[in-house]
Amino acid sequence: MGRLLVVEDDITIGGHLESSLRVHGHEVVWQRTGRGALRAAEVDEFDLVLLDLGLPDLDGVEVCRQLRGRQPSSILVMLTARDEEMDVVVGLEAGADDYLTKPIRLAELHARIRAHLRRGQPSPEVNQATYVLGDLRVDTAARRASLGARELELRPREFDLLARLAAEPGMALSRETLMADVWDEHWSGSTKTLDVHVAALRRKLTDNGHADTAPRIVTLRGRGFRFESPTD
Repeated sequence: MGRLLVVEDDITIGGHLESSLRVHGHEVVWQRTGRGALRAAEVDEFDLVLLDLGLPDLDGVEVCRQLRGRQPSSILVMLTARDEEMDVVVGLEAGADDYLTKPIRLAELHARIRAHLRRGQPSPEVNQATYVLGDLRVDTAARRASLGARELELRPREFDLLARLAAEPGMALSRETLMADVWDEHWSGSTKTLDVHVAALRRKLTDNGHADTAPRIVTLRGRGFRFESPTD
C-alpha cells in the first residue's frame, strides 16, 4: 500500500476517491486546490499523486509541472474530463506518468495504482542488470542512467521504459508489450502515454552532442519500436 495525494476540487468525487483508496489500505491526503497540493508536496513525500487537471485556482498542467519538480520520484497520474488529445499530451510532457479519463471506473483506478506501485519496487532479478550501449549506461540496481560522464535526469517511467528497451537491443518490441511491461499488464485503451515518453527519451538521448554515440529508438510503423546501438 502507498501514501497518496489526491488533488480534486469536486467534493463528491474527491470524497469517493478518498474513501475507496482508504478501504484499499492507502494513506490518503486530499487537497481541493492546486495551491493546497503544492503546499502538501513541500512538507510530505508521496508514492503516488492523483491530480485533477480542472482545478479552480491554478492551471492543472502548471500544478503538474511544479509537483514533478517537488516530488521527482512520485508517480503522477492525471485525472481529466477533457477529451482533447492535446490536453493529455501537454500534461504528460509536463511531468505526468499516466492519466485516467473521467468518469473514473474505480476498478480500473485501483488496478492502475497497484501496477504503478509495483513498478516502484522492481523485482530482485530485474534489479541486477546493467546495460551498456555506446555512450549509454543503464544501471537498474541503482536506477541510474548516464551518457558518457553525464547522468540523465529521468522520470520514473522514463527510466523503466529505457531499461526495458535496453534489455533487448535490436529486437522489435510491440506497443502492447511495452505498455504491459512498463505500465500495466492489463492496460487497455490509448497508448499516447507511451508516445510521449518515447519522445522525451529521444530528446534526452540526443542532447549534448551524443547523437552519434547514443542508441536510438526507431519507430516500426504498425508494430512498435526497436532500440538500436549506435554501431548498428
